[in-house]
Amino acid sequence: MATPYFQQRIESVPSTQDVARENLGELPVLIMTPNQTRGRGREGSEWITADRAVAASLAFACDDDDTRPFSLMAGVAAARVAEAAMLKWPNDVMLGELKVGGILVERIADVVVVGLGLNLWWPDPPEGMTGLLGEDPGEDHYAEVAGLWGAELMRLVDSDGWPIDEYRSLCVTIGMGITWDPGGSGRAAAVGDDGGLIVETDTGRETIFSGVVRHLRATH
Repeated sequence: MATPYFQQRIESVPSTQDVARENLGELPVLIMTPNQTRGRGREGSEWITADRAVAASLAFACDDDDTRPFSLMAGVAAARVAEAAMLKWPNDVMLGELKVGGILVERIADVVVVGLGLNLWWPDPPEGMTGLLGEDPGEDHYAEVAGLWGAELMRLVDSDGWPIDEYRSLCVTIGMGITWDPGGSGRAAAVGDDGGLIVETDTGRETIFSGVVRHLRATH
């Protein structure tokens, strides 16, 4: 039986991550908004918001020994909702070679907050970014997208394990030449069962679990 959870729409909020964490009680909580004024991305970077966008955060409690890669699971949930979207390891949602969204996971002890930022419509995006849709979907579309994503992610959290084969099929990083901070380079060979990115380097294979990864070239 699926875990019940609260769902709340807010017209504008500084950070859905903070609000979700603050409102977490006995049941998980999903916070969604079309206007996040102080959203943050990976490693504290600012998240740039499109003309039509959705920000959503799902907060829930989990066992201390649950080490599943929630960022990758959230990416799978996003790809199920966002048609034609693919995933760049570890937390970018892509449309072709352009970034259309991102995942942010913050965990303290047994409390996990998983956030999604998704550009829905962006007629004049900055370089390297795009919107998911070619036309303005209207001001309420964000709630439909957020609700579907939250439901998909909650189902994955409730399930045993995580959909690693589905993630691998969606991951555009596999097979790419990459660099990562600090100072690494190689070819992304696979995603391991633990969610780590297995990389072939000049000195052998190594696995990385976080950090900024940049694609260089296809090496299939």
